[in-house]
Amino acid sequence: MRGRWQVGNRFTLLPEGKRFLPALFTAIDEARTTLYLELYLMESGTLATRVIDALCAAAGRGVTVLVLLDGYGSMKLAYSDRGRLREAGVALRFFNPLAWRQLGKNLSRDHRKLLIVDEQLAFTGGFGAVDSFVEAWYEVAVRIEGPVVADWVGLFAQLWESPLTRRKTAPRHWPSPAPIAPLTENMRGRMISGRGHRYQAIRHSLHRRIVAAERRLWLCTPYFVPTFSLRRRLIRAARLGVDVRLLLPGSRHDHPSIRYAGQRFYARLLRAGVRIYEFQPTFIHAKFVLVDDWASIGSCNFDHWSLQWNLEANQEVEDTGFACDVAALFERNFAASEEIHWDQWRHRPWTQRCREWVFGTLNGWMTRLR
Repeated sequence: MRGRWQVGNRFTLLPEGKRFLPALFTAIDEARTTLYLELYLMESGTLATRVIDALCAAAGRGVTVLVLLDGYGSMKLAYSDRGRLREAGVALRFFNPLAWRQLGKNLSRDHRKLLIVDEQLAFTGGFGAVDSFVEAWYEVAVRIEGPVVADWVGLFAQLWESPLTRRKTAPRHWPSPAPIAPLTENMRGRMISGRGHRYQAIRHSLHRRIVAAERRLWLCTPYFVPTFSLRRRLIRAARLGVDVRLLLPGSRHDHPSIRYAGQRFYARLLRAGVRIYEFQPTFIHAKFVLVDDWASIGSCNFDHWSLQWNLEANQEVEDTGFACDVAALFERNFAASEEIHWDQWRHRPWTQRCREWVFGTLNGWMTRLR
């Protein structure tokens, strides 16, 4: 699903959990009519308990609360927590629960992260209800207001009623949403989503922007295993004089093997003039990209898995002021990173080269099998 470009919106960048988590909880507490929550990861723990408490309280004051979780990403959500939600009147559904009779089907996951409040306010990013997100992971979200919110409502409704979503609740009637009045900020944006290899609007949009880049192309992704077409475009842009930079996780990675697999591409990228930064303070789980004055923030990792199998969704924004905010965020994170230089990388130890080869080969096999 691809929303149309609309003006009259307000987009607020919310870097780090200490900013977006309070904003999320405040929005839930202030909900008056509806709450729609869609997450990939939700695991029982301190943060999940806070989320459940807030959702149950909303349901208790008469708010219609719908929660859609991925069948695999929510496996560590205890039955007691699921029971609390249902007992409070929260409608709970799961996307594509694991089924042993259809192993290939299990690869498709709902990787989106979305909160919609009263069909007037939305949040998206890379967040989840997992304790790791509070301190150990660096994350980014965006607050969305204005006409574009209606497209996020439509995206959620489409999956809520999908036959791939296991339901113990009755189908919901989704009336046509009331038009949302344009805001004075008049920021331009659109919702864009992907459904694995069946619908790759996010990838195509990124590729078009890269080809048209004139000044800068800065990309942050936690799992850097890019497709050949993306690598080729990054290299071409750098050779044409575009300021191409990658913000990637450092040694504090939750899946070190993926980091090593992606590092096998460093040499060619560095030689082409791409600048690579590895974030040092924590594991950076954020997914955002800035091309000139266009930004895209959401759930998509821009890797093989996200593009071939997952359901993803991003908020695209084309606005000079918002682009300045995203650029400032990149600059702060570049300053907290170690830049990898070609002269340094070419002399890396043989143990590092072995890791790249081993995990790169395994990743290549998995990609071909998929």
